[in-house]
Amino acid sequence: MDASLFQSRHEAFITQAETSLRQLTPAATARPARLHGAMRYSLEAGGKRLRPVLCLASAVAFDPQADATPAATALECIHTYSLIHDDLPCMDDSDLRRGRPSCHKAFDEATALLAGDALQPLAFELLAVGYADRPALATALVRELAVTAGSTLLVGGQTEDMGGLAAGATDDRLEFILLGKTAAMLSASFAMGALVGGASAADVEHCRRAGRAAGIAFQLVDDLLDLTADAAQLGKPVGADAQNGKFTYAGLHGVEATKQRIEQLTAEAITHLQATKGDTAFLVELVRRMAARRT
Repeated sequence: MDASLFQSRHEAFITQAETSLRQLTPAATARPARLHGAMRYSLEAGGKRLRPVLCLASAVAFDPQADATPAATALECIHTYSLIHDDLPCMDDSDLRRGRPSCHKAFDEATALLAGDALQPLAFELLAVGYADRPALATALVRELAVTAGSTLLVGGQTEDMGGLAAGATDDRLEFILLGKTAAMLSASFAMGALVGGASAADVEHCRRAGRAAGIAFQLVDDLLDLTADAAQLGKPVGADAQNGKFTYAGLHGVEATKQRIEQLTAEAITHLQATKGDTAFLVELVRRMAARRT
């Protein structure tokens, strides 16, 4: 895809995601204002908006008129809740997120905990209300996101990750963490967008698998950046993996093997996208850029 066309489409998707976040989530002044202020503080902290962009782009790949904004916003709500909780002292104990103080530093631990708690049901409310006129679709989207955010994937991956290297360095455990903590949400982003776009079951599965591969690659790039970038580039502390005894692919297999796996996973994701009947040119280019990012 032409670089300028990609850039314009990417910016349009980000704008669409930002607008829907403002419109579909409670105002910071809504009572209780401290809770909603904390929610909006974290939701509006910026970032790549990768998950909503993937969802929006996957939907229009199959139906140019598809409205995936409720699904995209729901995904960002779940992602943001996970970051708020991940930064808490009882988890990763990180004071910086997206270039500014973490939610519990800007407010307090209890408010941050409750803000994350409130973002979870909000995500499912958005799906139920946003697709009320298409109950089968609403059910499919709720199920996709609920399984993704549950004990076997997102929360399960976070749980396994908490033990760090002390809990044992095996490939099986590492793959469980990679799939749960990062890949599952990217996989859901592709799949939920495809569902909204009316894709066939086979194409939804291709998208799900593409997201899984791209998501693991995305985390491996993050692991490398933690070794080589600086906090100003990433918007969060670096070197924390080694300092906290985190279990990473780069730590287990080395930098070169990690780079090779990123290439393999990226190729796998692109193969799945190109196997669908959708117009996935934008998604293919985005997956390539995800693997090549430097920040």
